[in-house]
Amino acid sequence: MPLPVPSSRGPVHLLVDSTGLRLCGPGEWLVEKHGTQRRRSWRKLHVGVDAATGQILASELTTSDVDDGSQVEPLLDQITAPLASLIGDGAYDQAGIYDTIAKHYPEADVIVPPRSTAVPSDMAESTPTRRDRHLQSISEHGRMGWQKRSQYTRRALVETATSRLKRVIGDALRSRTEPRRATEAAIAVQTLNRMRELGRPKSVRIT
Repeated sequence: MPLPVPSSRGPVHLLVDSTGLRLCGPGEWLVEKHGTQRRRSWRKLHVGVDAATGQILASELTTSDVDDGSQVEPLLDQITAPLASLIGDGAYDQAGIYDTIAKHYPEADVIVPPRSTAVPSDMAESTPTRRDRHLQSISEHGRMGWQKRSQYTRRALVETATSRLKRVIGDALRSRTEPRRATEAAIAVQTLNRMRELGRPKSVRIT
């Protein structure tokens, strides 16, 4: 189970993404010593990052073949603050994700770029869905214009967070069992959050 992480006080703009972590064990030593070749195994770490603070508020470790969209609800289950929006790349352009957000957070925005082959729903003219509105905005302003208007550009912050995790903590899991790997990944997230919290300047307004 993921370890608890600090949440924002106000509504959260949640950035979701995933990154690969390689499995590192005794076999890696043999590769280095003898130069043998073998297929690398890895796991996928799904994260939810607070756009305001850069803190990783939620994480799930899965096998590499798990679909990113399927982990949105498990990530949301770890968020204690209200959700203002969920922002993800095109891998999250799934009807089920819109339905999940609408069910739990009716007022929250879903900011996900529709696929290039996407078409409006049958009800786009009368009662457009959030996805329909994205398509309309892209049609009127282009994809770059839509990204700026929707604030989709904030998604770069989640890529920064996963890159920071790999640079500071590492990109490998050394535990031998799945439960221990999940705990190892959760501890890595906690450690990174704590380091980021200690390193952030605290500004005080002087009047």
